[in-house]
Amino acid sequence: SSCHIYYSLCMWHSLQPHSTCSGASHHVPTKVPSKNQTKLANGETEVHHRPKRGWIWNQFFVLEEHMGPDAQYVGKLHSNSDKGDGSVRYILSGEGAGTIFIIDEVTGDIHATKSLDRERKTHYVLHAQALDRNTEEALEPKSEFIIKVQDINDNAPKFPDGPFVASVPEMSEVGTSVLQVTATDADDPTYGNSARIVYSILQGQPYFSVDPKTGIIRTALANMDREAREHYTVVIQAKDMAGQVGGLSGSTTINITLTDVNDNPPKFPQKNYQLYVPESAQVGKPVGKIKANDEDLGVNADIRYSIIISEGANMFSISADRDTREGIISLKKPLNFERKKTYTLNIEGVNTHVDPRFSYLGSFKDTATLKITVGDVDEAPVFSMDYYIMDVYENSPSGTEVGAVTARDPDSRNSHVRYFLDRKEEGINYFRVDEYSGVIYTTLPLDREDMPWHNITVMASEVDNPSLLSHVPVTVQVLDVNDNPPEIATDEEVIVCESSRPGQVIQTVTAVDKDDFANGQRFSFASPSQLPVNPNFTLKDNEDSTASIIARRRRFNHLTQELYELPIVVWDGGEPSLSGTSTLTLRVCPCQRHGRIRMCQGEAFLSSAGLSTGALIAILLCIVILLAIVVLFITLRRSKKEPLIISEEDIRENVVTYDDEGGGEEDTEAFDIIALRNPAAAEELKFRRDIRPEGRKHCGPPRIHRSPSVELDEVDVHQFIKQKLVEADMDTSVPPYDSLQTYAYEGQGSPTGSISPLDSPGTHSEQDFNYLDNWGPQFQKLAELYGDPESDVTT
Repeated sequence: SSCHIYYSLCMWHSLQPHSTCSGASHHVPTKVPSKNQTKLANGETEVHHRPKRGWIWNQFFVLEEHMGPDAQYVGKLHSNSDKGDGSVRYILSGEGAGTIFIIDEVTGDIHATKSLDRERKTHYVLHAQALDRNTEEALEPKSEFIIKVQDINDNAPKFPDGPFVASVPEMSEVGTSVLQVTATDADDPTYGNSARIVYSILQGQPYFSVDPKTGIIRTALANMDREAREHYTVVIQAKDMAGQVGGLSGSTTINITLTDVNDNPPKFPQKNYQLYVPESAQVGKPVGKIKANDEDLGVNADIRYSIIISEGANMFSISADRDTREGIISLKKPLNFERKKTYTLNIEGVNTHVDPRFSYLGSFKDTATLKITVGDVDEAPVFSMDYYIMDVYENSPSGTEVGAVTARDPDSRNSHVRYFLDRKEEGINYFRVDEYSGVIYTTLPLDREDMPWHNITVMASEVDNPSLLSHVPVTVQVLDVNDNPPEIATDEEVIVCESSRPGQVIQTVTAVDKDDFANGQRFSFASPSQLPVNPNFTLKDNEDSTASIIARRRRFNHLTQELYELPIVVWDGGEPSLSGTSTLTLRVCPCQRHGRIRMCQGEAFLSSAGLSTGALIAILLCIVILLAIVVLFITLRRSKKEPLIISEEDIRENVVTYDDEGGGEEDTEAFDIIALRNPAAAEELKFRRDIRPEGRKHCGPPRIHRSPSVELDEVDVHQFIKQKLVEADMDTSVPPYDSLQTYAYEGQGSPTGSISPLDSPGTHSEQDFNYLDNWGPQFQKLAELYGDPESDVTT
């Protein structure tokens, strides 16, 4: 069976947006036969045997914002199977079914129970179906349809970004764009004129206008002057329905400000000005101000001031204050009422940023005349010079004239001036000034070596007005006289090496003198004439303000005499010439040569001891490591030592070796050599080799022994050795094992004699061993032993 569907459509006239339908009308389209047919091109029809719905439909329409008391009728569903007996039940499903849209199950009428808003939802998708009320079987398949919400003009235009702030330069041409405003309307722009907006100006005429379609605001009046009026308020209206009667409207406010341009020249309020400046005004300080007015703002009101007549330009200057835009007048040179009492300045003020578009308005500058009157002021005395430099010889008696200062009263009355010294400064105890003449005298003798320069300040005041003071610096140079004798430059000891030779230069000395010589210092040196000739040293004047100390003999010995004194007389080249005697101390000691520097062995030792911290740490670390190695070695040696007798059956034979080579002629404790020389005498002194004998001390330096040879008796060496062996076997203090003792007896007598110097008679060698002095400190001892036994000569 096929379904018949009715729908209602409320036709609206485009010019009547707020009209309502008087009722819903049923519009029934042409009925289609129950059997589906298709009309062919030749006029015949083709019958389709498959069942088909009897109605073609897809959507309904419903007006938004329905405010009636009853539910709004939307449409009607009807099936061909419905015979009107109530056996067909209609159901509705989908968006809003049962809440917004309801259907009469018997008649198929659809109603909207709520007022709809197109701006919130534009359409709803639903499904309709006809069922057999008794069997609940579907009489037709489920069909989908759309209910569209039809728009009405219920939203006024709005300006979402308002209110607005805009600006436009003053003096702009007519039609200059200021701002574009845009309004929005929530109504459907595709249906009718509900969203068609037209712009108009409600406030702001005749200064501004608005384009009705685009909303662009433009200037409507020429030569709008910011200085006359700066702020404007413009109200723009947006109306829908193309501006027709009945349309909805909205408005916004635009605050428009005219920005400044340089269209006004600077102007002095008056053409003539007067200024009083006292003659005591300080140079470089402001003395007055002048201002030209400019109605513009910012950089357009910047003014540059200048003095256009040279008469006052030499005495005054003018500059602009950036904050106040005033012309600050400053003093360039000191004023003098007695010389010039008035000055006339022509001052010009010019804009620094000129807009060429407004050049037709004239020149952007103005001038004014400033008359400056100089005021008379009682001034302090003025010195004839800014500073004074004087000189005086040292040691001059008190009251010696040094120089004079002069000051005068610059005022017309020319008052008398008094002079005095500034008591706050040091050095005034040496000088005084005459209060009437200004002459400076010494009060004490001056010493150039103590203070070569003196700085004092002389003050001057008027007799009539003592409160006005002026100051002037005075520098006094103390000139030199030859009043200090010269002296040797060094106080250190002079080192004399023991190996010094006659004629060798020990040291070169110089002199110093506290006096000042314009052509350089000249010194002469000599030995004191009243003393006898020094047999050890002589002095040579090098004639270049230096002198050389020369040795007169060889081989000084610090053990015999360590210190010598050498007096030296020094003369300077002054007028009159002065002399001084200085005594140098010469120390004798063995020397070591390090390049050109000589230093005593003791000093060398001390200097070598003055090591750096890093070197000392390294040395201490090495010592600690060596001690650790020794301790470890001793510990290991003790831990590995085995007992002499492991068991009673283990008796070892041992050879005891005495690797003692003796300590020379002075060693009498290592072993007894009497047995080797005289076996008979050895019987009386039986020393044990394994027991330390009592030590015999030798005092004093080693002596050379010259003794005759010992006559040995005829003794059989074999018997002597056997006797020693028996003594060793019978001695209970020896170790409990065999010991081999060796006695290197070589017999008696020798045809060649002994080559040892101990038994040989002393003979005096005639060979000259003085060359050993040149072999260095390593052979110094030999040089003393084999040198000539000449006695030292002392002063």
